[in-house]
Amino acid sequence: MEISTKESTQVQRLFLEDLQVGDNWLSDEREITAEDVADFALLTGDHDPLHEDGGMASPFGEPVAHGLLGLSVLAGLSSSRPAVATLALVGISDWQFESPVFFGDVVCVRTEVHEVQPHGRRAGRVTWNRELINQHGRVVQRGSFVTLVSARSRIRRDAKHETGSPRSLPAR
Repeated sequence: MEISTKESTQVQRLFLEDLQVGDNWLSDEREITAEDVADFALLTGDHDPLHEDGGMASPFGEPVAHGLLGLSVLAGLSSSRPAVATLALVGISDWQFESPVFFGDVVCVRTEVHEVQPHGRRAGRVTWNRELINQHGRVVQRGSFVTLVSARSRIRRDAKHETGSPRSLPAR
């Protein structure tokens, strides 16, 4: 399996026609900090002692990041590698939390195209296998995301509407 890690100053968006089963990418890295965990707790209201800086409530002897924080970071990191003309996230399935994510862990995402199916005339349904991997090479989370991805024909059609005559607004 070959993983693309090419650096590019200009991100090229991929469309449905560009994706094939087996294509894969490795994201940039991101450190999970105590501040990230505290901010996530404030945002979500999840103040479980497992995630507090003292770590006394954790069976691991140190605090752990929220599992959903890891999933959210995975979603963010995988949004640029690959950069895809995504229309919507429509599902997450078979998600597994394999190991904890600790404060200071550096994670990245491995993404692979698992399935590509047509969905209407101008989009497709893509199933992605995604893994959140820590600095030790250990998979800490894994599962599948399903997204709707635009076909190039959708972009061309939308561009025609923008360059055509202006649309009138309904009277109020």
